[in-house]
Amino acid sequence: MEPTVLENRVPQVTADFWIIKLLAVTMGETAADYLAVNLGLGLTATSVIMASILVAALFTQFGQQRYVPWAYWLSVVLISVVGTLITDNLVDNFGVPLEVTTGIFTAALIGTFAMWYASEKTLSIHSIYTNRRETFYWLAILFTFALGTAAGDLVSERFGLGYGSAGVLFGMVIASLSLGYFFLGLNSILGFWLVYILTRPLGASFGDLLSQPKEFGGMGFGTIATSVGFLAAISLIVIYMTVTRKPETIEAYQQ
Repeated sequence: MEPTVLENRVPQVTADFWIIKLLAVTMGETAADYLAVNLGLGLTATSVIMASILVAALFTQFGQQRYVPWAYWLSVVLISVVGTLITDNLVDNFGVPLEVTTGIFTAALIGTFAMWYASEKTLSIHSIYTNRRETFYWLAILFTFALGTAAGDLVSERFGLGYGSAGVLFGMVIASLSLGYFFLGLNSILGFWLVYILTRPLGASFGDLLSQPKEFGGMGFGTIATSVGFLAAISLIVIYMTVTRKPETIEAYQQ
């Protein structure tokens, strides 16, 4: 049987991937705060609205059957907002402690990876070419955002490190993992997902540092200015990705 040449549905992991990922998660934090607090929608209404928009965006993303930068990164930005809101709802509306939410989403993420591997025998993001694999991929990403939000809030607020110090801490851990990958043979799949998780609290810490009032330890730029600034940067990078994109093809035997 001749192999079928397919396109990977998610982007290659390059420097611009991590830049836009960090921008997206930072915006997810500030945008969620803006919608729920500044616009006065509240967590529940904001969660319903953003979840509905996310579902529509994911339908669009799945419909592409390949990596299209604007569709993919729109889904990432929206899932970042929704992941933040899931954690915020559990903590603020249902009174679940941050320690518990961190444990819940850690277990959920491990369970997702276990089911993904049991079904597909791989966790690689370089062979996302079926709806089932892409479903596992986006489910894992949702839990990384929720987990990153919980862990970031736990470190910066409950442990009292503050936004800046927490951001530096997460940045140092990411740098250590990068050194482990490049020089010590850290497994590429494990390293990718660990860094993916940690960029969420890193971005959230710096998002809060920029947007929160000075009396709360922030720089006072506000959620509107911070969100718009990061959205503009994301849009420019997506345009660049669209212009320079080269398809990542896969040879697969279709049953």
